[in-house]
Amino acid sequence: MKRVALTMVLVAGLGASSAMAADMATKAPPAPAPAPSPWDVAITAALMTDYNFRGITQSAHSPSAQAGFELRYTQSPTLQYYAGISGESIDFPNHAAAEIDYYGGFRPTFDKLALDFGFWYYDYPGGQCFYNGVPGTTPLAGCNPLLANGNVAKETASFYEWYAKATYTVNDQWAFGIQEWYSPSVSNTGSVGWFTTGNGTFTAPSTWFASGWGGYASADLGYWSLGKSDAFYGTGALGATPAGFAGDPYKSFWTWDAGLGVTYKAFTLDLRYYDTDLNKGDCNAFTSDYTAGGSSNVTTANPGGVGSNWCGAAYIAKLSFATNLSSIK
Repeated sequence: MKRVALTMVLVAGLGASSAMAADMATKAPPAPAPAPSPWDVAITAALMTDYNFRGITQSAHSPSAQAGFELRYTQSPTLQYYAGISGESIDFPNHAAAEIDYYGGFRPTFDKLALDFGFWYYDYPGGQCFYNGVPGTTPLAGCNPLLANGNVAKETASFYEWYAKATYTVNDQWAFGIQEWYSPSVSNTGSVGWFTTGNGTFTAPSTWFASGWGGYASADLGYWSLGKSDAFYGTGALGATPAGFAGDPYKSFWTWDAGLGVTYKAFTLDLRYYDTDLNKGDCNAFTSDYTAGGSSNVTTANPGGVGSNWCGAAYIAKLSFATNLSSIK
């Protein structure tokens, strides 16, 4: 009897405990984390000892600064749309105030293959025309006399390019890419331009560095296929336009670079060597370098013989900063 009574007490106690547990308030499950916004802004800035574009200085071998923003919309993990603006300090023959780049496109990815298709507009505001006073030609209204070395320059050097890029990431260390750029009038010279380039990058394993640090090595090889300029530049080079003369026949050329970089969080220090196979005469014809001199660098496109060093070997240090707005909120 005592055993039965004890059993009944235990059962009653368990029942009461279960009832109390059922009556106790339970914590609500944690709210799911909000989905990340598909919108973001990339921020870039740089200081460099020389601004080099495809093997040619854009700052007369002087230091340059850059700053830019890129608005991004990530539709899915494999597709992103973007539009950006970037500004660089330059030193051009037409004395343009700066380079302002406007660009946009989309980036689809397929596993290890990343593609990029877009449009790029290079704007050079504040330029001046240098053309008046050429013997045997009609002066252009609003133009300044020739540059001191006889070169000419249009007021507007702005132009645009379409581009397509592909990058294949082999693993955490190796990536290879190829790009194609097309313009119907490079630097507003009238010359069609096709620029093809390939590159390779080795990213050092993180175990080689202390926390937050990194490093890489990379190299590029490109070929810029160019046509003839319009008559503006041909006239300036020869003093008068011969019958049927269609402008300067620009020399197509190879360009290459190789360098090393060290990264620390959002900062990168890149040390790089640039060069081209353009001689000084063809370099002068293509760039209208206002600092060019001499008379022995005669080529088909440069009959005056003035020579430019804007396309020669250059060693450049660049300190850059890159982050996303979402990373600093």
